Amino acid sequence: MDSKRALSGTLITVTAALATITPALAESAPSVKTRVWTTSAQPKMSAMRPANKNKKIALGQVVQRSWNYQEFRCLDNLWTRESNWNHRALNHSSGAYGIPQALPAGKMSGAGRDWKSNPETQIRWGLAYIKGRYSRPCGAWAHWRSHNWY
Repeated sequence: MDSKRALSGTLITVTAALATITPALAESAPSVKTRVWTTSAQPKMSAMRPANKNKKIALGQVVQRSWNYQEFRCLDNLWTRESNWNHRALNHSSGAYGIPQALPAGKMSGAGRDWKSNPETQIRWGLAYIKGRYSRPCGAWAHWRSHNWY
């Protein structure tokens, strides 16, 4: 509800309450003045709809886990640096694979047989890994920032 409607609703309620008071009290009650209140404040964090298909899948799974939008932002930072959200990303030196850069890559088979080609399976596995090891994506992101791996 925006501030104008909230203020308007409050004034209507106060006016209605004054009208129901005995006439002697109503006469002594102060008059109600209305003003319009506006603000130029902007929200700290604007909601964003990811353009990338894999990010959209991840956002849906983050919401299903009841994690807030800040957790998705941490996940976005983490996986952008790990794989740039490419579900076919391969680190030739370590063998890490997919969006979450699982090492060894075969660990993702526990999330589904299509782990090599399905970003949804990789994301599901990656979020379960993060939950088990770091509790939340922001915990994994904090670890990545201090150690350059998660």
